Amino acid sequence: MRYACMIAVVCGVAIGAVGASIPQERQASFQSARPIWPEGRQEEMNLFVGFRTVFQKPDTDRVFLRIAGSSLYRVTLNGQFLGHGPITAAHGHYRVDEWPLPDAALANRNVLAIEVAGYNVNSFYLLDQPAFLQAEIVAGGKVLASTQGAGQPFKAAILGHRVQKVQRYSFQRPFIEYYRQDADTDAWKTDPQASFETTDCTVQPKKNLLCRGVSYPLFQRRSPVRIAGRGRFETGDLPPNVWKDRSLVNVGPQFKSYREEDLELVVSTELQRWRTTQKTPANEPYGSDVKAELGPGDFTILDLGTNLSGFIGATVTCRTPTTLYVTFDEILHDGDVNFRRLGCVNAVGYELQPGTYALESFEPYTLRYARFSVLSGGATIQNVYLREYVCDEASGGRFACSDERLNRIFEAARQTFRQNAVGVFMDCPSRERAGWLCDSFFTARVALDLTGNTRIEKNLYENYLLPDRFEHLPEGMLAMCYPADHYDGVFIPNWAMWFVIQMEEYLERSGDRELVDALQPRVMALLTYLERFRNADGLLEKLESWVFVEWSEANKFVQDVNYPSNMLYAAVLAAAGRIYNKPALLDQAARIRKVILEQSFDGDFFVDNAVRKEGRLEVTRNRTEICQYFAFYFGLADPQSHPALWRILRDEFGPTRKETQAWPEIHAANAFIGNYLRLELLSRAGRCRQLKDELSGYFLYMAEQTGTLWENVGAYASCNHGFASHVAHCLYRDVLGVYAIDRQARTITLRIADQDLDFCRGTIPTPDGPITLVWHRTGDAIAYRLAMPAGYTVSAKAVGDIQLKREF
Repeated sequence: MRYACMIAVVCGVAIGAVGASIPQERQASFQSARPIWPEGRQEEMNLFVGFRTVFQKPDTDRVFLRIAGSSLYRVTLNGQFLGHGPITAAHGHYRVDEWPLPDAALANRNVLAIEVAGYNVNSFYLLDQPAFLQAEIVAGGKVLASTQGAGQPFKAAILGHRVQKVQRYSFQRPFIEYYRQDADTDAWKTDPQASFETTDCTVQPKKNLLCRGVSYPLFQRRSPVRIAGRGRFETGDLPPNVWKDRSLVNVGPQFKSYREEDLELVVSTELQRWRTTQKTPANEPYGSDVKAELGPGDFTILDLGTNLSGFIGATVTCRTPTTLYVTFDEILHDGDVNFRRLGCVNAVGYELQPGTYALESFEPYTLRYARFSVLSGGATIQNVYLREYVCDEASGGRFACSDERLNRIFEAARQTFRQNAVGVFMDCPSRERAGWLCDSFFTARVALDLTGNTRIEKNLYENYLLPDRFEHLPEGMLAMCYPADHYDGVFIPNWAMWFVIQMEEYLERSGDRELVDALQPRVMALLTYLERFRNADGLLEKLESWVFVEWSEANKFVQDVNYPSNMLYAAVLAAAGRIYNKPALLDQAARIRKVILEQSFDGDFFVDNAVRKEGRLEVTRNRTEICQYFAFYFGLADPQSHPALWRILRDEFGPTRKETQAWPEIHAANAFIGNYLRLELLSRAGRCRQLKDELSGYFLYMAEQTGTLWENVGAYASCNHGFASHVAHCLYRDVLGVYAIDRQARTITLRIADQDLDFCRGTIPTPDGPITLVWHRTGDAIAYRLAMPAGYTVSAKAVGDIQLKREF
């Protein structure tokens, strides 16, 4: 593993209104390079620019590229893929990468090529900031090449083969990819003599540069495992109701893109003209020798075997001018790929002149199935792959037990995490690639379990620290996902509150008192904002913008007083009181809990909301499963204070409730976040065997269908959501029995339960070395062995009618 903190540092810089500073080791600089971009075009939407330098191989073992940019870049060395980036930082800040140039890839004379997309639109994924590239090649402390600095120059050219005026991929991400190429289009990346029509660049304003801070991604190439289908299609009339996503039709000052009437082509509309006329399911192995010969109207569907995220590639040979589309999705719909199931334009288009091409998408996508369709001409498709773009460190943890279902769920959780932890904790690697709060609360726990560190989480909190304020949002409010641009002013007050809940755990995980203290003004400003909505009872009433509890009926009951939101609010006050030693906040939290109990609990269940009628607050009869879980999770109830309700939740709710129809008047929870809070409550109560069984009920079908874990209980949205990897945390804690690890105090707490498993083993990394627990059943006892780093101590207890025996 390589970490991006090798770059030179500069002196500390004050951070605006927050009154903090970034430590020197978190800052970066270049020896010589300056930021550049084609003259006058730094704010142009979806401009694709190539930068190239030619340099001689130096007499040194260590040669590397130092690079920063906006919006995205891809680097090749003599035509070989080298890297993709950058990862995002806060507004006005840019993270710097260093890519070693492999000695085996270096020739005497070398071409290093960088393709940069300057998107210049607001999104949930990348920031709307002027485009630039800043890069230098360094060997032995000497700059061999740089942008407007020492050594060989980087020359630039506008890459017109990527069509500029196209629609956006989704509401949350920038533009789709559509290319018009001939056989020599990419020659500039390999041949120093190839045509490269350069354009003048100007130096851009100086950038605030930060250390990358996290590990570099893996770019392993993964091949399809089988051919899943083939068939024929034709182009006809549009359907009566043409799907037009909001990202196509809602263009304006709050949502930047090209207007529909200004687009060169509208891919999403054209694809809706297609009608499959023949479809043949297949289950044939796919290998490097497999070639798909496709004529006009032919398609083939390839299966990667599991959901993967990265760059779609293939070798394509065309004998005549050809139009080729690659459409993709996480699941099959009636045996075919539905490019718009996720509300995205899951398609990459190519118009190719005769020749052979090594095609690879510039943007990362998420898919299990890829459909290659030839609209016109003809092509031979071979060597299809997906170049993964995933977390490098996710293999640090191990888990296995005698129940193969749980092993499969663990691997699905790991796969979900590794695809959603590249630079930030993403909600999904497909539709959004956004760093959402609340999602991050769950994913951050898994990050520590699988990687042994809090580097990504530190980046998250650093990103929230840096801006003077969050534009377009009320003073004190935090962006619901960040780095992102929310020009429409939408925010989720609940997610800002989860920011504080997670921070308390971050402090416990990392011991990073310095960063948490630096964030105190942010937290206090948030509490000041929320004070505006306190009613005479002390409860939050009529919260602004998007009040979000979870993806269920609960989101319909969020006004005027939403009790789950107030339960969360009380927990936030208490957390801030503990973090910053403010007893008054603890007292306020206790008073709010008392009022919620008096108003919300109807004798059987907790009610979701109350509405204001003629000046009086009237409690409704709206009751949801998630509201009950909030009450127990945030300390308003427990099995002792509300035994009857706990018995109902414990015994009559859960993954089988849809079949049993128990308590139909209580609206069911969804995966995010109700089912996860349920598992937390079972864990608190020591119901480890029940939790284990419910894991299979909730997640096995997901693991079997996509190899990843989903946003919802059904496959109608993302089938790969970062928070869902929290299942791995449950398996470590409640099945393996590593209940807690205090990495600051170097203590381990084991809680091994009486379960119907013959054995279980697992490894969890720490900064001091791995912790490995192995246990197996021997009659009425569980014998276990524990290997741990030097200096750690352990305490162990059994759950259930079982004895523990330690084997040394």
